[in-house]
Amino acid sequence: MENVNIPVGTSDFTEIRQKNYYYVDKTGLIEELLRTTATKVTLITRPRRFGKTLGMSMMADFFDIRKDSSALFEGLSVSKNQELCRTWMNQYPTVFVSFRNVDGLDFSQAYARLYTLISELYKRFYFLMNSDLFNIWEKNSFGHIAAKTADSSEVEYSLLRLTQMLSVYYNKPVILLIDEYDVPLAKASAKGYYREMLSTIHGVMSVLKDNPSLGFAVVTGCLQIVKESIFTGTNNFVTDTISDSRLDEYFGFTQEDVDRLLFDTELSGHKDEIREWYNGYLFGKRSVYCPWDVMNHVRNLLLDSSAPPASYWEHTSHDGSKPAAQVSPVVAGTFSRPMQTCPPSLCLRANDIIYQFISTTEADVNDEFETLLAGGYIIEPIEPHLTYDILHSSERNIWTLLYFTGYLTKMRLEDIPETPADGNLALTIPNAEIRKLFQKSVNEWFLAKTQASDRSELFDALWSGDAECLQNFLDDTLFDTISYHDYQESFYHAFLAGLLSRKGYKVESNYENSLGRSDIVIKDRKNRRVAVIETKITNTENRLAAACEDALKQIEEKQYTVSVRRAGYRQVISYGIAFYQKQCRVKKEGSGLSDNQ
Repeated sequence: MENVNIPVGTSDFTEIRQKNYYYVDKTGLIEELLRTTATKVTLITRPRRFGKTLGMSMMADFFDIRKDSSALFEGLSVSKNQELCRTWMNQYPTVFVSFRNVDGLDFSQAYARLYTLISELYKRFYFLMNSDLFNIWEKNSFGHIAAKTADSSEVEYSLLRLTQMLSVYYNKPVILLIDEYDVPLAKASAKGYYREMLSTIHGVMSVLKDNPSLGFAVVTGCLQIVKESIFTGTNNFVTDTISDSRLDEYFGFTQEDVDRLLFDTELSGHKDEIREWYNGYLFGKRSVYCPWDVMNHVRNLLLDSSAPPASYWEHTSHDGSKPAAQVSPVVAGTFSRPMQTCPPSLCLRANDIIYQFISTTEADVNDEFETLLAGGYIIEPIEPHLTYDILHSSERNIWTLLYFTGYLTKMRLEDIPETPADGNLALTIPNAEIRKLFQKSVNEWFLAKTQASDRSELFDALWSGDAECLQNFLDDTLFDTISYHDYQESFYHAFLAGLLSRKGYKVESNYENSLGRSDIVIKDRKNRRVAVIETKITNTENRLAAACEDALKQIEEKQYTVSVRRAGYRQVISYGIAFYQKQCRVKKEGSGLSDNQ
């Protein structure tokens, strides 16, 4: 166990192998891709943190003619195919570029970062400037790009020029690897300069179109952008998404991968919890784990064998940064006045993406979310070709986005009673981690929704002792709330605390009060009044009234009102509130300053 070094946050294949970090062998990807060398461009789409960048880094090390990678691949699967290694290993000029950090508050800033990225890429091949194979105009153009003095058209055609020059220099076709091709578009969509960035990326991607210098290209991203918008004119273009089976085992950990990892780290006793929390994604026909989660949790277990599972995936984005402060990570619901947000973007963390989608659409998806949170499934149409500027335009696109980005997964046909129509999939939440994320999002959505709403009716009823009006308000609010069928007392406690907060009153939960702790105490210091609330849950609707009486009896027996009276509050109102699923009952007992008032 002491010799196992778990890499987290490292996507460089050379570093992992040279430093003897633990590596789950995915080199079979090379053999699979080389089975169809006539395919000019392969687009691979997977959710973030499923090993796309590491896979591309591995392929770059394998193919690059400027390297000697035999030691890096020693003992790995691909090394057993000696003929393939003799033919392909370090035999071709290779360009590997990642667009993951192309971002900016506006187009000019993002374009500058793209330009810098390409300039640095050119500098890695600056030896071309010393070759007699190129004329003065070709060298001048190359030099302009490297020095960042080129015009926009030269930048847009920079990858095309680079592959052409490399092919001439080595007298061989070039292998091109483009990682996270859609990140600039996702970030541009979120920040309002999508059309400008689309035009630029369209130009950069011209390297893929009728380019005789190109041997083949592999492109990765989260979504398959509509072919006509970016890959226009690209011949021999194939895609491999999470719905396809060809590459299903190479992005994500299979059960065999996880079993071996746990055996090697002597953590096999944690197999069930890791399966419950991080498995459940169905890619093609294979069930896979999220590698980022598994490696993080295994690392933490090696440091502390009692470390509980955590939502590691939630706190990541394409660039590892936090989202903009004004973006609140909440999920679905229908607001009386729609919240103004930018279009949804894959560059944001976890539940931000759900919040932005739902808050910019009029689709009522509460019932579907409740079904998912209860462990069920929904059948929805999936649109495989999207553009970022229309992601938020329909409910269909909501489910497509959540599916392709890993928040939902498809179910096996044998696990459902019906066969979905063509173009539809049965979708479900893949595992405990994502379910917890949705539950957290629901709570945060509810808090944001209630705090932005007019709750004067609620507080008028609360302070006037109008139990019937208070009950009706709570009933209506519960009906509009996305529940996740966790009907524990803590759920309703949080529900009430959220409704009662941020209105200028002091709201205390589990308030220490005489002989016990009351659930919720609301203090209006200005008017010297207090409301004491005790909640109960029931198993049947018929028990609601009796549960209210039990709550009021507890307030009396535990003397919850005594300490607040001693503190000088003149009016004390006690409420017993009982809940059964989305129904509630409210009963009140209250008193003023004296019996005569």
